[in-house]
Amino acid sequence: MLQPSESHDISGAAGDPTTAPVRLAGDGGRSGPNPPSTSVITKTKPRTKRPNLYRVLILNDDYTPMEFVVHVLEKFFQMDVEAATKVMLHVHHHGIGECGVFTYEIAETKVTQVMDFARKHQHPLQCVMEKK
Repeated sequence: MLQPSESHDISGAAGDPTTAPVRLAGDGGRSGPNPPSTSVITKTKPRTKRPNLYRVLILNDDYTPMEFVVHVLEKFFQMDVEAATKVMLHVHHHGIGECGVFTYEIAETKVTQVMDFARKHQHPLQCVMEKK
């Protein structure tokens, strides 16, 4: 029988069920002159940067009906009639009005949707985006 302190090559005893693997000195065992050292591994979580936000703005013109602007605000910006009317009046009186604040891709999509919808209905409504 093998003793734990002895080191023997047991590669030839692969099929012998009476042989057990022997722990060799220096193989990470808990006994011996050099006990294993413990260390703490810290995993740093990468910080993700918040995406830049963009304001979607509607510009006033003298030809687009107010009702159409309200419809656009309801359809593409999920505003209720009151909020859409308030924004439309702000655009009418001040020349420009904010429809919402979005990430770049969403703001770009909203601008494209509004512009396409306005052209389809033959209105010169202008919609732009600017970095917040």
